[in-house]
Amino acid sequence: MDPARLAAFEVLKAVRVDDGYTNLLLPATLARHGLSGRDAAFATELASGTIRRQGTYDAVLAACSDRPLRKVEAKVLDALRLGAHQLLAMRVPTHAAIDTTVSLVRDQVSQGAAGFANAVLRKVAARDLDSWLADVAPDDLAVAHSHPAWVVDELRRALGGRAEELPALLAADNDPPRVTLVARPGLATREELPGTPTRYSPYGVVLDGGDPAGIAAVAEGRVGVQDEGSQLVALALASAPVEGRDERWVDLCAGPGGKASLLAALAAERGARLTGVELHHHRARLVARAAASSAGLAGVVQADATHAPFADASADRILLDAPCTGLGALRRRPEARWRRRPADVTELAELQRALLAEAVRVLRPGGALLYATCSPVLAETAEVVTAALTDHPHVRLEDVAAHLPVVPDAEGPLPGTVQLWPHRHGTDAMFLALLRTE
Repeated sequence: MDPARLAAFEVLKAVRVDDGYTNLLLPATLARHGLSGRDAAFATELASGTIRRQGTYDAVLAACSDRPLRKVEAKVLDALRLGAHQLLAMRVPTHAAIDTTVSLVRDQVSQGAAGFANAVLRKVAARDLDSWLADVAPDDLAVAHSHPAWVVDELRRALGGRAEELPALLAADNDPPRVTLVARPGLATREELPGTPTRYSPYGVVLDGGDPAGIAAVAEGRVGVQDEGSQLVALALASAPVEGRDERWVDLCAGPGGKASLLAALAAERGARLTGVELHHHRARLVARAAASSAGLAGVVQADATHAPFADASADRILLDAPCTGLGALRRRPEARWRRRPADVTELAELQRALLAEAVRVLRPGGALLYATCSPVLAETAEVVTAALTDHPHVRLEDVAAHLPVVPDAEGPLPGTVQLWPHRHGTDAMFLALLRTE
């Protein structure tokens, strides 16, 4: 078996069966198959791209199959999706895409299933992607851009008066993300890193290529892999002025530790200390490991942040990067679009409101609280903040953009908030709101 295609097939199975995450599964899978360089890049794009475009490919495969896809064995459907991605979106010769996929099905399933796969993929190969889309999704953005219809509706609402940008946003969700590094202040500078400086963050570099693990500063913990939008979240909190003491910083939902690491480095430069809070043991360990190089980390507490282990009005700065649907990071977590359900939005919004109420309790008057989500969905952004302002009259909303580098076209759904977008800014769709208590 071709090891790159087998690796991609194994990733798809683990995502489907074990609820794994593509970006977390790939490194170990590639290592297990001894893949590096171009082979690793091929397997990465094959797995991630197939999952991103699954909705589109299923519509095409359904038009080419003599049976409903729900009656196709799951492993065969995984392989068909891999074949469709090679035929319709990768520069793989038709005969190679079909022959290797059929061989994969023969090896992993059966000879009979291989014959079925061969017949389906030959029909797929008869037309290019644009021709197929004109047939199976002439006016359907959800199918054309491979998003569930309810997600498309939520993103349209989030764009507000700029709904004409929806096709561009959906298309950006399907672009493979480039690797962005963050040079943690006091530990590294971005001048020592290969790549192109980020547009907005003064700490970021976009890699031109290669494996970040091979960079010495990354291996030493002085530099991390972090989207520019997440860097801006930490920067916004650290840049906001506070009245009086500025020593006690808290990251209420710190796992897996990217923002906590940057905040800890920024805190160390000012003589402040950051305490991370994380509910899950393994994620708490990730936070401690990620921020281990910084003297600004006071420690990581494993606790439920809806009942935070802090006294009232005791923190000077708080980051609440709340658990969310992740619909702003579909480039990086392509499987999220297929796992999430509308009910998840309601459930997570309740958690977000509880977490924000607890953050308000812990924040001292004159301090700064940054509420962030990696989702632009209004129920997780504007509605959560509006509820907090209503429930807590002593809380006010401040203009967070005033404490960031100039980021054009980033006005959020509430005055003073910021909403980043992949199609406008090349970042995850981070939402930022800066709150204060009086």
